[in-house]
Amino acid sequence: MKIMKMNKFIKELIPYIIVIIIVILIRTFIVTPVIVNGDSMKPTLNENEILLLNKYDKEYKRFDIVVLDKSVEGDNLIKRIIALPNETLEYKDEKLYINDKEITDKFNFGTTKKIDRVTLGEDEYYVMGDNRSISLDSRILGKINKTQIEGKVNFTLFPFNKFGKIK
Repeated sequence: MKIMKMNKFIKELIPYIIVIIIVILIRTFIVTPVIVNGDSMKPTLNENEILLLNKYDKEYKRFDIVVLDKSVEGDNLIKRIIALPNETLEYKDEKLYINDKEITDKFNFGTTKKIDRVTLGEDEYYVMGDNRSISLDSRILGKINKTQIEGKVNFTLFPFNKFGKIK
């Protein structure tokens, strides 16, 4: 009798175990929530906003918002990709130049002082916060290797009045 009860209990428990395993796998390899810490991405992102980190899509484009892993600064940093692998970046007169061509940077909310020419190698990115006057980014941290990027964020979960795709 006890064995039958135990078998029934295990059979009832199996769906819950499967759900827990699926949730763990999804959070580990596909998506996970992240919290904005600090003001370096203002006004696009504000402190304590909860975003959805997409770990699966590793094709990064200019101006994607990405999360850098803890190896970069001891904490996850959220920044915007400004320059891509094998590009040359320069800021002069408050204007962004990529490979000597002026690029409109509509995410520069602050002062971006002159940045001397930086040439990126294979799998290297240049990242900056939108609030340029206070952001800890590639100007200090240097080039970011693709392996140091956990994924990109493009969806806000909280606060609910900003729920949806990040603009």
